[in-house]
Amino acid sequence: MATRYIKSSGARLPPLPTLRDLVKLYKLTAIKQLSQNFLMDERLTDKIVRAAGHIQDHHVLEVGPGPGGITRSILRQCPKQLIVVEKDRRFMPTMELLAEACKQTTDMKIVRGDILKYDMENCFEGCERTDWHGPRAPVHLIGNLPFAISTRLLINWLKDISLKRGAWAYGRTSLTLTFQKEVADRIVAPILSKERCRLSIMSQLWTKPQLRFTIPGTAFVPKPEVDVGVVTFVPHRDPMTDLDFDLVEKMARYLFSMRQKYCRRGIQNLFSPDIREEYTAKIFQLADIDPQLRSFQISNEEFLRLCIVYNDMLKENPDIAKYDYRGPRISRDLCWQGQTEENIEEIVEKS
Repeated sequence: MATRYIKSSGARLPPLPTLRDLVKLYKLTAIKQLSQNFLMDERLTDKIVRAAGHIQDHHVLEVGPGPGGITRSILRQCPKQLIVVEKDRRFMPTMELLAEACKQTTDMKIVRGDILKYDMENCFEGCERTDWHGPRAPVHLIGNLPFAISTRLLINWLKDISLKRGAWAYGRTSLTLTFQKEVADRIVAPILSKERCRLSIMSQLWTKPQLRFTIPGTAFVPKPEVDVGVVTFVPHRDPMTDLDFDLVEKMARYLFSMRQKYCRRGIQNLFSPDIREEYTAKIFQLADIDPQLRSFQISNEEFLRLCIVYNDMLKENPDIAKYDYRGPRISRDLCWQGQTEENIEEIVEKS
């Protein structure tokens, strides 16, 4: 079996089997239902880690390490601490092998669990918390994300950034993540781009996302049907808004729900039928935005004006927020009539 050394500054770790040998040894196959795709080319895993910037003596969390390709590239840069969060128990032996090999240079912690449920608020032992407006935190999130949960994870983390919680309780923690190429294009899409969508606005309000490079699908095992984009996110020192994240995310969803139609068509669904026409006209008038623009023609600044006006409307009339045009018709009507959630459930069950 071939072996390979992991080099570090001034130290050499014990020789390790190659990644391909480990995959064969432990009979590791990617599970399609878990959106698993292994990246075996060390030149590409090194390139992903380099995109994260300086990580030597920093704290790193890797999402879904799998057999450990990116993990090895991270360890070559000698971080002070590396936490790997992996849901699939089949990869535990390869992670344990790496943890044993790097113990002289890096404190590696293996967490078997779901990244969607993992609390990063206090996971980086000994890491100092930095001033948000100062240099970036010495903390990095890196991961070859499963396609099935990549968008959900990103929205969760953007909310954490807005609240300065989780990994962002330490300061402006950066992210280096993989996405399907079309999703990566949407994240960085500017105004007027055909790819512009909810993810574009949400990512750009709280971070500076950059598409660093594209990895062809042929580099993965098994080969996905799409190419992959590597995107870095650096939180803004001064976010573009301090409005409630959920309100902003709701506005973005409604705005882009009918992206090929006039933007007023999506926004009007924020309001119940009896006030829809009046309030839709009012929100665009007060925000000073042409209601006949398409959603992808609206800039981040214009979008925020819509959010501010909608937020002011909610302060004046909180019942507006109870309306949900996607919900069952009876629930929508009852919400608007001021019924409690418990009453609605009881009435719906009896109807």
